[in-house]
Amino acid sequence: MHKAMATLVVGSALLGTGYALAGTIAPDEVRIEDMELSQPLTDMAGDPVKGREVFAARKLGNCLACHVNKDLNNELFHGEVGPVLDGVAARWSPEQLRAIVVNSKLVFGDQTIMPGFYTLDVGINVDEDFAGKTILSAQDVEDVVAYLTTLKEE
Repeated sequence: MHKAMATLVVGSALLGTGYALAGTIAPDEVRIEDMELSQPLTDMAGDPVKGREVFAARKLGNCLACHVNKDLNNELFHGEVGPVLDGVAARWSPEQLRAIVVNSKLVFGDQTIMPGFYTLDVGINVDEDFAGKTILSAQDVEDVVAYLTTLKEE
């Protein structure tokens, strides 16, 4: 088979799976179905070490503002608004965790106070500096999900 034809066939097969060949899925193109987001947002695997940093960072994920997490006992001010995240990897699949981090309202409903970290649907009266922007990048989300999957024991 000619090289260009082989590339076209392989490329067509990959596109048919719904996976992009490279890059990042834009927030307005994310599709959560049945409480899961099976397709990674980026073509790079999540890094659990970076995800732990994003999780704890007050100016990024700020997850500790609402969640207790024994793995980060050295950090101050764990919140108790959200569920304890010890053992979260035993309760939720990576696909479910990704959906929750991306837009928890599409998983739990509008009653949840957890923000969507990779969505443009953030409500009304958003400061113009933040309008049209996500809280986390797509790679940040993948890193946080990779970190959450390490939290297996309660």
